[in-house]
Amino acid sequence: MVRVKFKDWLYLLGVLGLGVFLAIWTFIAYLMLLINIRDIASVFINVSTTVLVLFLIVLLMRYFLLIWASYRQHRESIKFIGEESETYLPSVSILVPAYNEGAGIEGAIQSLLDLDYLDYEIVVISDGSSDDTVERAQRWAGRQDGVEVKILDTGVNVGKAAALNLGIANSANEIVVCMDADSRLEPQSVRRGVAHFIDPKVAAVAGNVKVVNRNSLLTRMQALEYLEGLNLVRRAQGYFQCVNIIPGPMGFFRREVLEEVGGYESDTFAEDCDLTVKLLSQGKLINYEPDAVAWTEAPESMTGLIVQRYRWTRGILQSLRKHKYNLFHVRRATLINSSVLWYMLFEAIAWPMMNIFGNIFFLVVAAWYGAVHLLILWWMILLLLDMIAALHTVSMEEEELRLVFYSVPYRIFFIFAVDVAKMLSTLEELFKVRMTWGHIERRGRIMIEKGTE
Repeated sequence: MVRVKFKDWLYLLGVLGLGVFLAIWTFIAYLMLLINIRDIASVFINVSTTVLVLFLIVLLMRYFLLIWASYRQHRESIKFIGEESETYLPSVSILVPAYNEGAGIEGAIQSLLDLDYLDYEIVVISDGSSDDTVERAQRWAGRQDGVEVKILDTGVNVGKAAALNLGIANSANEIVVCMDADSRLEPQSVRRGVAHFIDPKVAAVAGNVKVVNRNSLLTRMQALEYLEGLNLVRRAQGYFQCVNIIPGPMGFFRREVLEEVGGYESDTFAEDCDLTVKLLSQGKLINYEPDAVAWTEAPESMTGLIVQRYRWTRGILQSLRKHKYNLFHVRRATLINSSVLWYMLFEAIAWPMMNIFGNIFFLVVAAWYGAVHLLILWWMILLLLDMIAALHTVSMEEEELRLVFYSVPYRIFFIFAVDVAKMLSTLEELFKVRMTWGHIERRGRIMIEKGTE
């Protein structure tokens, strides 16, 4: 497969230059089309087009701010790898919460024993599993290749947050690494992630989560989303040391900071987001490490995808509601962290609803007034931004070039479907509709792709 390799800053400047030129050209063409329909005698049409133009300006600013900041973080990351931070090797406790992971728990433990690191322990916490998770994990208990493996069992299902807190209480090392039992870490991940803690001000580090099962159109679009929609944002936020979500499959924390904020809490659907918001609310610095790679299995059905995004969105909104006063408490959270919390609110509510409204609006205008060109141009502008961001991110990640071309179905189909799920989950959260955790079917792709069968 063809992969794009990030050569030097000239390549990125070329991408940015092309992106700015095309974005400005498209934006001017868009305004010209608005002038062509100004004679439509409808206040709704005129007001809506004005609102959408303003929204488009916000999107342009967002995309290019993310590209600029992520580029800066990328350059700093290259420099950081070659500095003395590579010699900073504190003791680490790796926590692996598992609920009915009998089929893959041994592969998870084996993969952790293959890490390129010396001083660490593995703590597996079975969250009241009803299958053979504990029995299989117990085969690895004790000293394995110089690494201590501990197996804990909550007895009953208490939830991931409580299971992680049990792991924190039963480990003692300076740095705590939290991961999912159905994820796999690259050998260098721990070494790269803990290096950031050489700075005593850094409280936590977010890892780089990638999709392993790229065997269908849906999963390949998710692979692109993880690169462009999630990791690009984390890279940019990492430049300002204010990552807003430390992902469950790969997160690093100072033990003293976890103890200071009281660890994880179980009152939201997104314990990882809730903990991150708590840290940001107290003005903590959170970095991002692109070389701390965790591979995860993405949902392979639309039902699984919708269930996942419902839970993510409601969890984010619940976390922000819990800490709503910190949206305005700039002195405590710092201006940057407070801005990131507002950004989370924008991406969870405003952006999905505006995207849905824009698509429906231009479809109606195209059907009612025959302005099909306006609908096409709206999609072309957003598609162009997606392709620029995808090329930029794929080059930095040295990922598969073909993912850039999935920007077309990603923009026309995938984002709209996810935004509808976000909007509906937002409405359910607003009206406090009861929701369970749900279940996402796993196909065991992680074991096949990462060779841990």
